[in-house]
Amino acid sequence: MRTQVAIVGGGPAGLLLSHLLHLQGIDSVVLERRSQDYVEQRVRAGVLEQGTVDLLHECGVGERLGREGEEHEGVFVQFDEERLRIPFQELTGRSITVYGQKQVVRDLNERRLADGGRLLHEVDDVAVHDIATDHPSVTFVHEGESQALEADFIAGCDGFHGVCREAIPADVRRVYERVYPFGWLGILAEVAPSTDELIYANNARGFALHSMRSPSISRFYLQCPPDEPIENWPDQQIWDELATRLDSPGWQLRQGPIFDKSVTPMRSFVAEPLRHGRLFLAGDSAHIVPPTGAKGLNLALADVDRLAEALADHYRTGTETGLDEYSAACLQRVWRVQHFSWWMTSLTHRFEGPDQDFDRRLQRSQFDYLRTSRAAATTLAENYVGLPLR
Repeated sequence: MRTQVAIVGGGPAGLLLSHLLHLQGIDSVVLERRSQDYVEQRVRAGVLEQGTVDLLHECGVGERLGREGEEHEGVFVQFDEERLRIPFQELTGRSITVYGQKQVVRDLNERRLADGGRLLHEVDDVAVHDIATDHPSVTFVHEGESQALEADFIAGCDGFHGVCREAIPADVRRVYERVYPFGWLGILAEVAPSTDELIYANNARGFALHSMRSPSISRFYLQCPPDEPIENWPDQQIWDELATRLDSPGWQLRQGPIFDKSVTPMRSFVAEPLRHGRLFLAGDSAHIVPPTGAKGLNLALADVDRLAEALADHYRTGTETGLDEYSAACLQRVWRVQHFSWWMTSLTHRFEGPDQDFDRRLQRSQFDYLRTSRAAATTLAENYVGLPLR
């Protein structure tokens, strides 16, 4: 097989990159180890920045997003029972949209298939070769047959556990990581949201988040130990804990059947550089952020938007400038987002240890600063709604 750009990973980053390249007349093949149904049903992020929404509309995959996405003009930050609204539109003129990652993947999959895109699912034994030469390739097994895909470039969109990052030589690759001493217990429930906008709550018992996926589906998170067995959390205990951590005068939590539970460890991770030879990393293959800032999906799509532009410039004019600048340009955004996600995590979570009372007083001070300073609230708002893509 032969293509211009081989894309390893068929999640939102890989699919959007393939679509953006198609719009520029550039051929690609997407290789994904999971089935299409699995990829479309994975429960992941659900908050889109303003720039992400604009990008999806601009490239022609925003029709369903426009109909079903829920635009939010603010977010609530809560300390104990005191709830503060951060008004995004008033402070920045921008907003966020609640629209699940699986809907984004479904929209992109449908468009790529309608456009005749080559998407190979359930591939095994993927390996990349000769990335430091002008003739890189990818080998894999599909439907029991060993195959090789030759390409001009390889895009590693295969996530944290993928093979592409490890293909960069160890003496070139540098990793920065922070592992947090807690995780998130996440649930989906068949119940209408109890709030019109997300609530980030810092309670003495730990962090809680009330989000939503649709007018009838609510999404919740609770801070818990990172290795917590899910069996330790029966449904009613979850509701009781959410009611305690989200409690605020005059507000009541709605409850309903829980149909999905999972525990996600929390980490910050960055691998540098994002390019080696003809291999380019994008999304979770290169960086992971704590979900507190709702940045993972947005950061991945920002990567591939820049990569698609650089590749289009190369094929159109022969320039290498965009490709040469790709890693440094993406990393500038990555580290800004890492800082914001770390800051939001530090503001809202309970940290155990000998300094925990001191830490909580610092959090109280930060909350009071947000409440009394328009500049502080604006900083949170402009980072949450997202920096411009370009």
